[in-house]
Amino acid sequence: MPDPDLVSRALARNLKRLRAERGHTLDALAARSGVSRGMIVQIEQGRTNPSVATVVRLGDALGVSIATLLDYEEGPDVRIIPGDQAVPLWTGVSGGTGTLLHGIEAPGPLELWEWRMEPGEEYSSEPHPAGTVEIVRVDEGELTLVHDGAGHPVPAGSTVSFDAAYAHVYRNAGDRVLRLTMVVSVPPPR
Repeated sequence: MPDPDLVSRALARNLKRLRAERGHTLDALAARSGVSRGMIVQIEQGRTNPSVATVVRLGDALGVSIATLLDYEEGPDVRIIPGDQAVPLWTGVSGGTGTLLHGIEAPGPLELWEWRMEPGEEYSSEPHPAGTVEIVRVDEGELTLVHDGAGHPVPAGSTVSFDAAYAHVYRNAGDRVLRLTMVVSVPPPR
């Protein structure tokens, strides 16, 4: 697992650089993202560890993936991410995890995630920008996907895709571990 301070410094550096490249003031990025100006200042100064939802909102507002915001290395065209350098971004109350395995811009953000959820855990996601699609492969257990208020059971071995511009919840309502692999595709900024 990468050093949390390294990831925090990378987020601070990348957020500040991307905001400047796009010509956004702190107030403009705050308005676009729904993240307060004060929180953006704290992130850019490396003085806080923001939630996944905050990083997602900032990435969406800038038109980049979470992986781009957290990228702490500049690398060649072929980039191998060792397993111990994947970035866990969500931890459930019973020990489940949501880990960003890799992400690229192609032409919009494209992210690959691995999730493990213990029985009773859930993750609620705010709506993503219009045109965002998620694909989820259930590797073990059963996912209850709540999409726009409706529940959908997705058993092991199944794959589901959906419009992520609606609020959605990943829930493990079962009595055993849930493991899933997820791809998030966000359209490029207009």
